[in-house]
Amino acid sequence: MDVIELSPRLHLLRFPVGQAYLWRDGGELTLIDAGPAGSGAPIAEAVAALGRHPRDVRRIVLTHFHEDHAGGAGEFAALSGAEVLVHRLDAPFVRGDVPGPRPVFEEWERPLHEQAAKLLPEGDFARPPRLTEVSGGDVLDMGGGSRVVHVPGHTHGSIALHLPEHGVLFTGDTVAASPVDGTVMPGVFNLDRAQVLTACRLLAELDADVACFGHGAPVTSRAGRALRNAAHGCSAPVSAPPSRGPGPGRCPSRGR
Repeated sequence: MDVIELSPRLHLLRFPVGQAYLWRDGGELTLIDAGPAGSGAPIAEAVAALGRHPRDVRRIVLTHFHEDHAGGAGEFAALSGAEVLVHRLDAPFVRGDVPGPRPVFEEWERPLHEQAAKLLPEGDFARPPRLTEVSGGDVLDMGGGSRVVHVPGHTHGSIALHLPEHGVLFTGDTVAASPVDGTVMPGVFNLDRAQVLTACRLLAELDADVACFGHGAPVTSRAGRALRNAAHGCSAPVSAPPSRGPGPGRCPSRGR
């Protein structure tokens, strides 16, 4: 796992598939997403390497239920005692009460998904001992007040987190950046692509300065412009060979 400092308050944790973020408020930490199964101990080691204790992580906010984001939540919650938060519509899938719905794949997405699946652990993952359910419009006690933005489409309960005081936006998988050239684009492997495009436009209107994606390099300045380009300039991206692991394809209309 790679640990990358984006700012003194914000670190990116990069896994073989997907990534998570660690946000600092004084002595308190928040983990946004938790990587795939097996990530609990590496996250704890990363926190320790930053001079903190896993118990300093007070909450884990899951942007959605997919295993590359929620798989490590139960493990790290057991190590840290952190509260695990997820949208109420995705909570049954994180708890393991019922299986989550599978994405409605575009044909060009299938080989990308097959590549990603090969890098994920087989079998089920440890479930969090308890969940706190959130809804759109809720404000979390982090980052001076972090607003939960409900952005259905990737999953029914997908959320973004907006920290207006800091100009930071965590998009989950609603938005992604291509591993080929960094192009910002709507996310892939969705339940409803039309909803994802609507959600991209909603997130662009927040005009964040920093945008942190579930896959691909974050945008660390003038992110609102990149999100507007993604929302309005691309409706049908095509696949391209990834340069660093599987990920979304390149959008030909927004190439750099």
